[in-house]
Amino acid sequence: MSTLTMADGAGTRKAARRSAPRAAEGRMRAHMKNAALASAGRSKIQWAEAQMPVLMQIRQRVAKEKPLRGIRLACCLHVTTETAHLMLTLQAAGADVALCASNPLSTQDDIAASLVKDFGISVYAVRGEDRQTYYDHIHAVLSRSPHITMDDGADLVSTIHKEPNRYGHDILGGTEETTTGVIRLKSLDRQGQLRYPVIAVNDADTKHLFDNRYGTGQSTIDGILRATNRLLAGSVFVVAGYGWCGKGLAQRARGMGAHVIVTEVNPIHGLEAVMDGFQVMPLVEAVRRADIIVTVTGCCQVLTEPHFTKMKDGAIIANAGHFDVEIDLDSLRRLAKSPRNLREGIQQYELKDGRRINVLGEGRLVNLACAEGHPPGVMDMSFANQALAAEYLKRESTRLAPHVYPVPKVIDEEIARLKLSALGLSLDRLTPEQQRYLASWELGT
Repeated sequence: MSTLTMADGAGTRKAARRSAPRAAEGRMRAHMKNAALASAGRSKIQWAEAQMPVLMQIRQRVAKEKPLRGIRLACCLHVTTETAHLMLTLQAAGADVALCASNPLSTQDDIAASLVKDFGISVYAVRGEDRQTYYDHIHAVLSRSPHITMDDGADLVSTIHKEPNRYGHDILGGTEETTTGVIRLKSLDRQGQLRYPVIAVNDADTKHLFDNRYGTGQSTIDGILRATNRLLAGSVFVVAGYGWCGKGLAQRARGMGAHVIVTEVNPIHGLEAVMDGFQVMPLVEAVRRADIIVTVTGCCQVLTEPHFTKMKDGAIIANAGHFDVEIDLDSLRRLAKSPRNLREGIQQYELKDGRRINVLGEGRLVNLACAEGHPPGVMDMSFANQALAAEYLKRESTRLAPHVYPVPKVIDEEIARLKLSALGLSLDRLTPEQQRYLASWELGT
């Protein structure tokens, strides 16, 4: 087991085994792979800055106003270049920020190192960390008694609710970034067990209409191409799930020349896919034809044994959903010989009849396991929502009961206006007469 670099409160470094965070919980400032990577991480952070103008405008304002002064903020997010700018914005707003990874394979170790070494932000994240270390890092972040949680998948909220006597006593509220996380939170809400108000950042129009569709579409294709170096033109590309992420992925795959098949369980989404010009059929039929299959459903057990037994030799499968539960790898292991690593990010499973199935990124988020995740230009809006939602929670938490709330429309529209302004674009305005017309019921034909 490899050793890792750890930074304590005094800024000194020492080697530690992966089990160290639990023993040091509450006093350790950071747990990262290697502080020497900081320079490379700092360069990436600087490069992304020009592509995140909305967040930069917010940072300039909050640096003066300090709306989060005195707030301890626990974040469980993908530790990427874009996330670094969110952390720096929250820090500029006066918050005491601690960050851990929301996926074991999504951390960019150089970014983690730069955040700790160059900016003094507490980060607990190492790419490839095992499950024990993953949850040790979550516990380390929560041990700081946060006032606000910021989730990507709801693992912070879930841990707080599973250990109510240990965590959550100072919580004012939280935010959630993903479709999967919002589903989990709404389940808690329906059961009357949610302990504090949470803003569903994922459901903001400036998040899901852009991040989920354009970000996931591009970054998933990016991850597949980096891992496989395959030509998509002419291939049969199956998209399992036609939500906002699936729509973006299907559009991008078609744009690369692939023949796209969509599979769905929702009749409205299935009909929409047909109207958008895609073939629609059950997954068990689609996999017979597929060269590449990507799950993007937010559900579990999407690709299972009946699908594996029908796939073509050489089929490539990947997951673009948040958790690694969409592909039943346990069943695939039972059907196949021990996998072998063909290229970085590809594990090949050979079935008893000689057919080979190639799994990308260990079944985890392929856009982060095999690439760099969403581009800064789209995360600019998503993380602007996160920053402004945290400010809103600080201001309004005493008025909010435990519940899953939408991002206030005024925040959503302000982010869109800032983005348009940064692009050098402007909109028309309603005239007073038009405003009166739209507000009246008397006028008609």
